[in-house]
Amino acid sequence: MKFIADSMLGRLAKWLRLLGHDTLYYPDIEDSLLLRIAWEEDRVLLTRDTRLVKVRGLKKLLLLTGNDPFEQLKKVIMSFNLHPFDPGRDRFETCLYSRCSLCNSVLVPASKEQAKDRVPEYVYLTTESFNKCQKCDKFYWEGTHQEKLRKKLMEILYN
Repeated sequence: MKFIADSMLGRLAKWLRLLGHDTLYYPDIEDSLLLRIAWEEDRVLLTRDTRLVKVRGLKKLLLLTGNDPFEQLKKVIMSFNLHPFDPGRDRFETCLYSRCSLCNSVLVPASKEQAKDRVPEYVYLTTESFNKCQKCDKFYWEGTHQEKLRKKLMEILYN
């Protein structure tokens, strides 16, 4: 499922990307362009703008009423059955960190040598596996942030 978030939902867009969902976000996009992209690319429009809900012909959308990005995330997950893991087996079903949280591009594996001088020294010395965004050149690696994300998701979904 592909999403496009309106300009009021930047933090939600980042969280959806961290969970591996293709989520476009433009902080200064005009409503007409936002709607055109949603329609042309068959994306679900995530919005807080009640005027956009009234646009004729737009069928794939979700109106979010709250300001809290974690409540917004919970509503998106529940509305589209995007559960990030099976609580019975405590296993992730989505591809955490498979997309760049900044630009939404798919990450690709990067060698340790490519990561040298691009990540903190401690990370370079203690990590063997890296991913890189081909578009914005940001590096990602497995670390404590994944466990923190998992705990935050459990808190959001089950509390």
